[in-house]
Amino acid sequence: MTEPVSTGSAAVDYPRHWAADALASDGGVVHLRPITPADADALVRFHEGLSERTRYLRYFGPTPKLPPREVVRMTTVDYRDRVALLAWLGDEVIAMGLYEGLAQSGKPHSAEVAFVVADGHQGRGLGPVLLEHLAGAAAENGFTKFEAEVLSENPNMVAVFRDAGYQISRAFDGSTVHVEFEIDPTDALTSVRNARERASEARSIANLLRPQSVAVIGASTDPKKVGHVLLANLIAAGFTGPVYPVNGPGQARSVRAIRAYERVIDIPDPVDLAVVAVPAAGMGEVLDDCMAKGVKTLVVVSAGFGELGDDGLVAERALVEQVRAHGMRLVGPNALGVVNNAPEIALNATLAPRIPGPGRVGFFCQSGALGIAILDHAAGRRLGLSTFVSAGNRADVSGNDVLQYWDTDDATDVVLLYLESFGNPRKFGRIARRVTRNKPVVAIKSGRGAMTRVGEQKERFGALDDRIAKMVLAQAGVLQVDTLAELFDVAAVLAYQPLPAGPRTAIIGNSSVIASLAAHSARSSGLDVVSLVDLGPATPQQELTDAVSHALADPGVDSLIVVFVPPVAVDTAEYSRSLMAAAEDSPESATKPIVTTFLAVEGIPIGLSVPGPGGVPTRGSIPSYPEPERAAHALAMSWRYAQWRSRPDAAPVELPGIAAEHARSYVRELMSDGGRELTATETAEVLHWYGIDIVEFREVSTLHEASAAARELGFPVAVKAGASEWIGRLDREGARLDLSDATAVITAFAELQALTGESTLQVQRMAPKGPGVCIQVTESRSFGPVVSFGLSGRLFETLDDRSYRAVPLTVDDARDLVAEPRSAELLAGAAGEQPADIDALVDLLMRVSALVDAIPEIREVGLDPILSSADGTAVLAARLAIGPVPTLADTGPRRLGS
Repeated sequence: MTEPVSTGSAAVDYPRHWAADALASDGGVVHLRPITPADADALVRFHEGLSERTRYLRYFGPTPKLPPREVVRMTTVDYRDRVALLAWLGDEVIAMGLYEGLAQSGKPHSAEVAFVVADGHQGRGLGPVLLEHLAGAAAENGFTKFEAEVLSENPNMVAVFRDAGYQISRAFDGSTVHVEFEIDPTDALTSVRNARERASEARSIANLLRPQSVAVIGASTDPKKVGHVLLANLIAAGFTGPVYPVNGPGQARSVRAIRAYERVIDIPDPVDLAVVAVPAAGMGEVLDDCMAKGVKTLVVVSAGFGELGDDGLVAERALVEQVRAHGMRLVGPNALGVVNNAPEIALNATLAPRIPGPGRVGFFCQSGALGIAILDHAAGRRLGLSTFVSAGNRADVSGNDVLQYWDTDDATDVVLLYLESFGNPRKFGRIARRVTRNKPVVAIKSGRGAMTRVGEQKERFGALDDRIAKMVLAQAGVLQVDTLAELFDVAAVLAYQPLPAGPRTAIIGNSSVIASLAAHSARSSGLDVVSLVDLGPATPQQELTDAVSHALADPGVDSLIVVFVPPVAVDTAEYSRSLMAAAEDSPESATKPIVTTFLAVEGIPIGLSVPGPGGVPTRGSIPSYPEPERAAHALAMSWRYAQWRSRPDAAPVELPGIAAEHARSYVRELMSDGGRELTATETAEVLHWYGIDIVEFREVSTLHEASAAARELGFPVAVKAGASEWIGRLDREGARLDLSDATAVITAFAELQALTGESTLQVQRMAPKGPGVCIQVTESRSFGPVVSFGLSGRLFETLDDRSYRAVPLTVDDARDLVAEPRSAELLAGAAGEQPADIDALVDLLMRVSALVDAIPEIREVGLDPILSSADGTAVLAARLAIGPVPTLADTGPRRLGS
């Protein structure tokens, strides 16, 4: 794919998918794109701005000026054997990288690579970023190796290659070092790229949430205006850095007794964060000023963008393009704002009238109006937050970015997400799977079909998308809930209590009815109730203390639910103190969670709180729920997360018999014809490279060919229609199978050709009998590539008895896929049949996943039917569809979403 670029006299086509916004190591944005002849002047300015030392290290000698002929050579490339990428900040080039093929040196698959970074931008990690994107372009063009000549006195350049994750070899030749390395993606290289992405994205969010100074652009003296509210909230929260009101020409000289400035560039000191509350039409001048001032991040609360429709979306995309071109990140537009409750920051850059106190829970949502309700609800429950981000239209900063930050943030123990959609679903799954290994992530979806696009699609596919969302989130270890109340219920037990070591639960209460309700809910939620102690309605407080202490000391108990209804004319505060005393005096309380339905209170009651600075509840506080069912369900979700975290990390699986590079090259060769469904022969070829063999068949067009194919394959055989929609149907509905002689084959061929109208049919060798199953991969706009598994046939299609997981799969994912459908017991040997070879099905699923993960041009896969017997699996029919790589693919060089 290419797009024309004006050069002043003619247009030059370059691969547009190579253009990308990427993050430097300091969290700032740089824009990368291929060079064009129109960039000659910018390239000359860039070269002239380099120090003498930098030019010497790049060109191995003094090169104060680039000769005109060299400028033409560097800016005129073929985007195949010679490629150059420029890194831009605004209108200035800040780095350049290039490769040139070495075919003339007898190395057709090698290219020489070099790059140079402006002195003022060295140390920002731009070298590895350029190298990563150059390697991606080179791989597309068939190169497998990079070589470089480096001066011996320039060890930093060699370190760039090594630190980028490549396995380099070096040869010394006097004053230079010759470096070579393979550029094919490996697990080690991908791991390094992901780590670099994680660090840079976390740093960009740290710039947002840990600013040293804040400007409020659009600050007003009118208390009813948004800009005034933002400034007032910043001041009320006690932000520890300077706050600068910016209110435009001719406005008041101060706002809330703080000196105001006409423009950001008038502020004498540095500004890290700008909170913008000006009309959309005035955003251009604001961006220019923020760029000139060196602002790192903008929070735009202004509306008037994508939420208004297509015209607003155009303006929103232009806003993002300008912000990133200026090297900044953007939260919003139409955002509520951000909060950081760390005492050394004390940032409330939101429109919310009430925010929770400090805590160890991070919260991300999109909707501004909902964000206000969320913050108020959390405050009412005394659930402390570490940080909060409301991303509004999520034009730039997304939940993925904030997850990267929370993964590295020692002040956040629990992550809460209010999801309306996934920005990049594959990236979300990759990040969430890593985060949930250390911190629980709880997500709420915003209603039925929320992950589905609007309109008819929501009506048709909303319910299915909800089911898939639940499975995909669970695959990444994310706990999904359905309501805000449930979200905070689960957050409270995760934030303040330890994880249970097992499902064994004791219930203690002074109401047999409420205790029974708790027990029923606990069992239905997956807990094992091992003890139910009824203390009676008039129990003395010491009995409550003793019962709690005894349950915590019992090695056969993993968690505890206490339900308490206060007796008449009794000081209930004494009972809450007794419960807390029992918990604090028991060493087992550090490993056994306690939840309560105590005094019908919701949240963290004062008497059940372990107060921290300012009286805010801290670890060890006991959450209370108005109903016992909610207490039991929250505890069960904690156990579910503990089970997830106890699963061993998925180790890379070596699948023998895979020739990934052959398959990749073959598919990309087929892509020269554009996206399409592959023929049966092409499909079989691609699958074969991944160790997936379709039961041997021949495509035939005449009676003579059918008879010859049957003899070659060996009787018995089947005759099938070649069109994908006929293959499965005829097999399942009793097509002519088990044909044992040439006459039967000829008869079946003639009848089937007349029935289907297909000129080409298939004669296929018979496979061992067994239950038929199907594996499909479809490209979902909500979740990326999704694998489904279920039994084959119209009945199971009608019942939609399928399990779903996102690509890539782990072995555990594959086993869950096989076990999850309701009809899976038929594979276990029901009705006296031999059980299917589950390991063979798992292996097949892993190969399909590896195929789609490695070759994103494969957009659809269908293996149906697959006969699964005790002797293995036999794929009778398959289809593949190829197309352009999705814009949300999580492959290749790391970049910001568009």
